Formats: sequence, structure tokens, C-alpha cells
Amino acid sequence: MTNPFIIPSLANLNADLAQRHFPLARGEELQQTFAQLFSRHLGRLQSGKGFEARSLLVTGLSGSGKTVEISDMLNRFNESAVPMPDGKDARFASCVLEAKGSWKDLGRKTLHALGYPITNKTRRTQFEIWDLVIKQAKLQGVIGIYYDEAQHIMRGKSDAEVLSVLDAFKTLMKSHDWPLMLILSGVPELGDYVQREPQLDRLMTRIEFQEIDLSSAPGHPAQDYETLNEIVGSYAISAGLKVDAGLPTGDFLHRLATAGAFRWGLVIDMVVDAVALAVARREGVVERSDFVAAWCEKTGMNQLATPFTHDSYERMFRRDKPFRAAIGT
Repeated sequence: MTNPFIIPSLANLNADLAQRHFPLARGEELQQTFAQLFSRHLGRLQSGKGFEARSLLVTGLSGSGKTVEISDMLNRFNESAVPMPDGKDARFASCVLEAKGSWKDLGRKTLHALGYPITNKTRRTQFEIWDLVIKQAKLQGVIGIYYDEAQHIMRGKSDAEVLSVLDAFKTLMKSHDWPLMLILSGVPELGDYVQREPQLDRLMTRIEFQEIDLSSAPGHPAQDYETLNEIVGSYAISAGLKVDAGLPTGDFLHRLATAGAFRWGLVIDMVVDAVALAVARREGVVERSDFVAAWCEKTGMNQLATPFTHDSYERMFRRDKPFRAAIGT
């Protein structure tokens, strides 16, 4: 018996598209930087001498695709099963942070990410919680922890509370028994928080995810136009679709970047949504109308007032307010 709430072809398509990861140049930079930090870490472990872990701070606007890039890299790292001096395979754990909570909540979330049960009613001290994190990580071969949206747990806190959280991060990296690499990701304000703790700041290597750049010198078109075109073509081909002749143009690609507020993650989401709608139409081609429909479904706007249709789209849609139209345009 079929379920009226499931469109099998669409579910299968989205399952396939979700597994695909478009290789942007920044992903190579991220992996190379991580490889340098991890290689240093592994060498220090092999030496048997005490050391402080170096860590990675990845910042970018919301929707720039930080989580996808980092998660993809760490999944591949964990699958690579790098052997450590004690014979265990090195792996990274991941933890998503929220706005509410203190250093104790941070500790509990970290332990949960390590698979260790701890209740909200625990009476352990800060030292005891983080000591337990270190012990569990060492037992499991966890050489690092990825904290996604790390700014959330510090936003709205007093200076003392923020410093307690930053001190917790520092404690993990400076452990004498098992120093842990960290990856902290978040919006640009995260970098400002980290700078409040000089020792933590000193141990961080920074990567900033840039916005889409469509500016170009005369006779030298922007490289990002080509990348946008490749993204559209790649996802269309993966879904068995042709690309309408009106899409591989500078005008459409600039409108696509504008629709995604010039953020790679938002653009890729828009392309995936449009491709899914094109598949549902069963005409075998993805065209501008699919992007218009995807935009309207997401925003509730009229089809004549989208980045893909409006003459004054550049003034109407601003980078700092994704999926919103400027008032009075």
C-alpha cells in the first residue's frame, strides 16, 4: 500500500543529491590545512613528549557551507583509519552547540558526542567533567572534537561566562595526558570571542570562507562564474536532466548568486531544490522556471518579484538579508 505522503522518486532523488558533495576550491584548502595540523599532532604523539594541540577556527557567514565542508572532510578522515602509536585508529568526534548552556552543558554535550552517558543533574566540577572528556577521548582514539556553531554557547553571556567556555576549550588542547585538536566553526563573531583568551587564540589556525566573487577585470571573467555553471550542470546531470540553454549565461548565474546572497551553501541548496522540481515535472530539463518556483516555495513571494525575474534584482535583494526583498524597491 502506497503512502500518500511519500513521492518515492522524489525521496530517492533527494537521498542521492544529499550524498553528493560539490568539490569547491576552499575544500582543498581546508583539507590541506587540517592535514598539516594533524600531521604535526601525530608526530608529537609518536615522540611521546608533552605538547599543546594546534586547532582550526573556520568562520564564514551563515549559509556559506561551513558545516557541509567540515563534515565531509571529517567523514573521509574517520574512514581513512589512520593508525596511532597505540594501535587505535584516529578519529574526530562532532558536537553541535546551542545558545543556552554553560561550560557544564558544553561538557555534557562533549561527553554525549563521545558516547558517554551523563545526566543534567551531575554534580561533577568543571575539572572533573573535562578530565572525564580527556579520559574517554583517549580510550576511544578520539584525537579531536569538532564544535559546530561554537559562537552560540557564548552569545549573550557575561565576560566571565564566555571566559569559562574559552578556558574549557583551552583545557582540552593543553591536556598533559591527551591533548585534543579542536575545530571551531561559526559566523565571523566567533573569531572575536576566541581573541578574548590569548593562549587559545595563539593555538588557532584560521580559515575564512569567502563569499562568491563575480567581479572581474576587463578580459578576465571571474572564476566563480565557471564554478556556478559547473554546480548547476553537475547536479542536473546527477538527476538525469539536461540544462536549458538559458542557464549557462552570465545573467542567470549572477541572478543565482544573488538569490543565494553570494553564499555557496545557499546557492547549492537552491540548485538542489530547483533540480528536484525539474525532476517532478518529468520533462527531462532544468530551466529558469524551476529556480523561480523553488524561490517562491521558499519565500512565498510573487513569481514576478524574484531574483530570477525582476529587472532590478540587484537592488531588490541584498547580500546581508538572504531571501528578503528590500523595502521600497
